[in-house]
Amino acid sequence: MTSIPKIIAEPLNKDIFSEFGEVIHSPPEGVREFFNERLENTRTGARVDLSLATIKPVDKLPLHATVMERHPFSSQTFLPLKASRYFVVVAPDSDDGGPNLAGVRAFVAERDQGITYRRGVWHHGMTVLDETAVMAVLMWCDGSSGDEEFLDIDTPFEVMLPPDMANRPKQTDS
Repeated sequence: MTSIPKIIAEPLNKDIFSEFGEVIHSPPEGVREFFNERLENTRTGARVDLSLATIKPVDKLPLHATVMERHPFSSQTFLPLKASRYFVVVAPDSDDGGPNLAGVRAFVAERDQGITYRRGVWHHGMTVLDETAVMAVLMWCDGSSGDEEFLDIDTPFEVMLPPDMANRPKQTDS
């Protein structure tokens, strides 16, 4: 019996995530920060798509990952409107065009962190940890199969919280 690879998530920060996309933080009071240069779309016929997603937290950990996805022509941005922690799981491309599962990275995003996946970055679906989240999602779509690509992976893996984050109490708004 083959053991399932285990990935320990690490805290999300802009430097370690820069290979895969951008981390978005609220700017200081009185400052307006623009993120337009970080957004990507390579299809002239695609329209901007802004949606809201309500995402229930996972029932148990570790997360058992069996599917990866990517958006070949568009970046994808998640901005938490109501959230606690969530996993951000990414993988670089392999030589065959699929995800390089040996290079999977997992991060724990906090309630005040949004993310933009670069165009074509393999990632796991949004996984919320502590409480139901509401996310604003921005990407470009043209209604074709090129909007998103899902891939069942041959070698599932598990994502775990680091021990110092595993038993942290849920965050709630005051």
